[in-house]
Amino acid sequence: METINVFLDDYRAAPEGYVLVETIDECKALLQNFNIEHLSLDHDLVSKQRNGLMLVHMMVKENLFAKRITIHSANAPAGRAMYHSLIQAQKDTSMPQSVNLSLRPLPLRNYSRLALQYYDDNK
Repeated sequence: METINVFLDDYRAAPEGYVLVETIDECKALLQNFNIEHLSLDHDLVSKQRNGLMLVHMMVKENLFAKRITIHSANAPAGRAMYHSLIQAQKDTSMPQSVNLSLRPLPLRNYSRLALQYYDDNK
């Protein structure tokens, strides 16, 4: 199975080397069909009902994970909710302890080269 990096966002461009998906359904399909090295998730998407937190709940329920998961949402409360849901899944052993979790919000516009360095360094 091919290994890829995935960036879920309907507004920002994906960093170089990442597959951009704009919906949770596209993201879920990639999780089901590829080995995901790094999965970077936004919360607020076009569909207000089908957001990043809903994807996180699906991932835990269906045991779909990446080696590394980053929450990059600029929506601070929602991003924290996604992050804490994943931390809780690790505590409950619903998600492997080996999954590396990060909460690294990205601004909606003009993110700096320094902000993207995390994505370059972790390919």
